[in-house]
Amino acid sequence: MSTDGSYVGGFIDVHTHIDMLELDPQIVLKAAREAGVDHMITIGTHHADHLKIVEMVEALKPQVFGTLGIHPHEAKDYNDEAEAFMRAHLNDKRIVAVGEIGLDYFYEHSDREVQRQVFRKQMQLAADFKLPVEIHSRDAEEDTIVILNEFKGRVRGLMHCFTGTQRLADGALDVGYNISISGVVTFKNADSLRATVKTVPLDRLHIETDAPFLTPVPFRGKKNEPAMMIHTARVVAEIKGVSLEELARATTENARKLFNRLSI
Repeated sequence: MSTDGSYVGGFIDVHTHIDMLELDPQIVLKAAREAGVDHMITIGTHHADHLKIVEMVEALKPQVFGTLGIHPHEAKDYNDEAEAFMRAHLNDKRIVAVGEIGLDYFYEHSDREVQRQVFRKQMQLAADFKLPVEIHSRDAEEDTIVILNEFKGRVRGLMHCFTGTQRLADGALDVGYNISISGVVTFKNADSLRATVKTVPLDRLHIETDAPFLTPVPFRGKKNEPAMMIHTARVVAEIKGVSLEELARATTENARKLFNRLSI
């Protein structure tokens, strides 16, 4: 709904995890449509979930697209079998990106050097298949910027669930990446993130849920789902000084430009 109560549709949740929701996907999709989220991209994070992603995007078309990638937490499990599966399916029409990939030095579930090696391997996969990437970066800003620059001009993408510093935002924008904002922007203690959102050009901005994580206000404490993205959208629209309708148009166009397989 817009501020006057009218329905606003056309939003795309560019990063969600439908397979983790423990809900009937058809119920999830219906609720999302009713809330104005018409399409979504469900994310692969581990070789163990890749077949499920491939099957899910086919079963849930035309509303759902997908990605394949190995999350930095699982970098230690990257192997020839995982890469072979990705290479076999990255040309699938409904697989729109490599992701989520990147670096996470906060939890360090995988060794840092292993993370960097696997990040570079998957960036090369994206270059080989001419696909964008969805990047996870936590407490690893300097190394993230270094690796993004290594592939400058060959790989583009977005910084998923951006919560980093202004330096990371500027570094990503400078190398041609877009910025995706999650429900964190609605949190009381997210003033620095809201300040960064002000600096991101509207034509480089996306919105996501990262469901079932990072549930926006006023639903903190509950599991997130794509239908809740509208609450994040309201806050972002206010920060950018635009209407919900304008934000929907802009972010949809941004998604079309970045993910060229999106048939929406």
